Amino acid sequence: MTETPESPNPLLGPEEAGPSRSRRAGQVVFLLVFALLLAGLAFLGYQIRQRADAIEQQIAGLSARTDEAQALSRQALERATAAETAARAAAEGRASAESQTAQARGEADTARKEAQTARIQTASALEVAAAAQVEADRVRKQAEAELNRLEAALAQVAETHRTALGLVMTLGSDHLKFEFDKADLRPEDRELLSRVAGILMTSKDYTVSVNGHTDDVGTEEYNQKLSERRAEAVRDYLVKAGLSRDILSVTGHGKKRPLVRGTTPEARAKNRRVELGIVNTRIVYAPPASP
Repeated sequence: MTETPESPNPLLGPEEAGPSRSRRAGQVVFLLVFALLLAGLAFLGYQIRQRADAIEQQIAGLSARTDEAQALSRQALERATAAETAARAAAEGRASAESQTAQARGEADTARKEAQTARIQTASALEVAAAAQVEADRVRKQAEAELNRLEAALAQVAETHRTALGLVMTLGSDHLKFEFDKADLRPEDRELLSRVAGILMTSKDYTVSVNGHTDDVGTEEYNQKLSERRAEAVRDYLVKAGLSRDILSVTGHGKKRPLVRGTTPEARAKNRRVELGIVNTRIVYAPPASP
């Protein structure tokens, strides 16, 4: 089968048919290039969008990390501020502690010095006390010996005995006789008191209490005054005999302290008496026991 040649466009001449085809081919090429360009632009736009999305994600991540970094920075700043405050407080506390430690060391040194001084003073006081005790023992022994000597000497004159407070010399009817309702001293009474005064004058460091007593006849008030007059009569004669009035004291007891019980003439005569209490002032006596 034979091909028939394409019939030329009856509207075109033979010269015009070739250029028309070239234009159509150029248009096609243009369209293809344009299409490719559009496709390339679309692909490029897609890639740009993808890149923009990635950049936005990166920016969002960076923003989040920035916020996190800012939060961490604030926390770090707060911790740094707290640490600085703590360090300042610690420094102040350390300075205060060092000051207190120095003060405590100074006080401790002062206390040690005071304790050392106190120990020295205590040792010195103990030595003084020991020496004073030795001296007191010596004085007491000497005073005791003197009191014993006085007791022995006075016992030869009248009834004398030792008590917790010293010596008591009883001048009753056997030695110093007061008549009923009288406070007068007889010549023999004065002689007795002179001997007593002579013995006492050989000693020193003593006091004498003169105690007057009566029998049971008469009222309390009358006998009180009578006992005082009898004690004063003895005191006055002892002063006249040479004793100092300063070492003599007078007390009247009335009929409250009878020497013997009874209402016989003999008992009443013994109760009309004067007693001398002789105390050595260099001896520290124990207080009398409670009745």
